[in-house]
Amino acid sequence: MTEKHMKLLVFGANGPTGRLVTQQALAEGHRVTAVTRRPDAFPVDHARLRVAGADALDPAAVDEVMAGHDRVISTLGVPYTREPVTLYSQSARHIAAAMGRHGLRRLVCVTSIGVHPELPPEEKFFFRKVVGPILMAMGRPLYEDARRMEEVVRATDLDWTIVRPSGLFDAAALSDYRVAVAPRRLPGMFTSRTDLADALLREAVDDRHPRACIEVITTQGTPSYTSVFLKEALHIGK
Repeated sequence: MTEKHMKLLVFGANGPTGRLVTQQALAEGHRVTAVTRRPDAFPVDHARLRVAGADALDPAAVDEVMAGHDRVISTLGVPYTREPVTLYSQSARHIAAAMGRHGLRRLVCVTSIGVHPELPPEEKFFFRKVVGPILMAMGRPLYEDARRMEEVVRATDLDWTIVRPSGLFDAAALSDYRVAVAPRRLPGMFTSRTDLADALLREAVDDRHPRACIEVITTQGTPSYTSVFLKEALHIGK
């Protein structure tokens, strides 16, 4: 872990992962600007925290909050939906453009292992043949735009890292999670938000995998296939 304290800009900061990234960054001594469309509802208060109201789909708003930071983290995302999704790709375009104008280089952003329709051959048969394909079909609009986002980010000259978690769940503590650099694939269908937040912060602050896509997989204390499937299925379109 680096000893250098940085000024971090976090998009999607009021989401579950964004809050964890913000809290961990503050605990490590960094300064954080948390970007959210609902700044009045942001639950974290700290002397080194600034909460900025901005919509990542508004290029002028993105540009306004960009100046004066060292690194940018995007935890923006949407739940499964049948409707077309554009948040990933549009926000990436606006963030990358604003970073270029303000001279920022380091971008770390979240997509999903769902950008790959083929699952690792080491994965359990039931997941590869039943659960995985169903979840892929349910999340198709999300995954399609996540792929577009990756194309946008890869086409920039920024020092980017794309982080691909699997099915997200809440966990109280950090685990000994696994990381693989693409094209290597990891078996496992779960990533705790705590582990994801740590991976995002380590990439942003420690520059572990610049200009690479990485998978983050949790292997300890994971939920059952059934519980995750039902949770995601019941939240389609919400």
